[in-house]
Amino acid sequence: MNVKAPAFAVALFVAALALAALMVLGRPQPDASANAGLRVDQLLGEAPAGDFARALVPGAIRFPADHGPHPAYRSEWWYFTGNLRDHSGRHFGFELTFFRFALAGDVSGRTSAWAADQIYMAHFAVTDTDGTRHIAVEQLDRAALGLAGARAQPFLVWLGNWSAASVGVELFPLRLTAEADSIAADLRLNPQKPVVLNGDEGLSRKGPTPGNASYYYSFSRLAASGRLRIGGETFDVSGAAWLDREWGTSALGKDLAGWDWFALQLDDGTDIMFYRLRRKNGSSDPFSAGSLVAADGSRRALGTADVIIESLDSWTSPASGVT
Repeated sequence: MNVKAPAFAVALFVAALALAALMVLGRPQPDASANAGLRVDQLLGEAPAGDFARALVPGAIRFPADHGPHPAYRSEWWYFTGNLRDHSGRHFGFELTFFRFALAGDVSGRTSAWAADQIYMAHFAVTDTDGTRHIAVEQLDRAALGLAGARAQPFLVWLGNWSAASVGVELFPLRLTAEADSIAADLRLNPQKPVVLNGDEGLSRKGPTPGNASYYYSFSRLAASGRLRIGGETFDVSGAAWLDREWGTSALGKDLAGWDWFALQLDDGTDIMFYRLRRKNGSSDPFSAGSLVAADGSRRALGTADVIIESLDSWTSPASGVT
C-alpha cells in the first residue's frame, strides 16, 4: 500500500516561522536579543488570564457558524493541503493556509475604519515533484478596510487576492484562489467524507491544564480539481485535498516546545491525522493524539500507544543553521 502524504513539511515549517513574525506586530517591539529568542511555545502558549475565550468543553462546535472566524479566541487557521496530478500523471502538492490572530482580548471603543484588532496571515506553496521545485509565498495584513477577513455563511476567508470561498450558500463546493508572481492556483473542492470532530467531540486537549486546547475538525478527503501555475507553465489538475480547522487561545503548556503534524491519505480510502506534541527535552507528550478515518467516514481516536514515529534522517539549513 502506498502512502500519499501532503508534501509540505517544509511549507508547514515556514508557516510556523511566519507566525512568529506575525505575533510580534501586535506588541511593542522588544530589543534585538528578545526578538531573537521568540519561540513557538511563547506564541501558542498560555495566554494572560481573562484576555481571551478558552476551549474548555466538548461538543461545542456548531455549523455553519464555526466555519467562520472566532475573534474572541487568540488564534485560528483554515489549513488546506493536497496532492494533485495532471493528465500525464505529473505530481504536484499544494498548501494554502489562512491564519487569524487577535492582537488583544479587549479593544472596544475604537471607531476608526483603520483600527484593527485582528491580523491575518496567509501562506501559499506549490511543489512540482518532477520539476524538483518548491515555491512558497506569504501575505500579511490587518482585518481593516477590507484588506482581510472571514465570515461564516456564505463562507469566505480572504487576504488580498487570495481566498477560500463557498460557491453557493452551503460550505461546499469550495473554491480556492491564490496568485503570486511565481505560482497560482484555482481549485474546486468537494467532500468525499463527512466532517470529523477530532479529540473529544471536537475538543482537542494539548495538556492537563483546562484551556490548553483547541476546537478542531477536519474534512480529511476532498476531491480537488482545477488549475495550477508554477513558473510559466499552467496545468489542469485533479486529486485529493484535506482541510484542517482549529481555533483556541492556548495550546502549549510550559513544558512543550511545539508539535509535528501528519495528514496521510492511503490508497484504500483510510485517512490518518496525528500530531506529536514535543516536550522541551525532546520526548513525546502523552497528550499527543490523532484520528483514523475509515473509508466509510467513521472515526477512531488515536493515542500515543497507537502511533510510532521514527526519525530516519535530518537536514540542516545552510542559511539559518537550523536542523
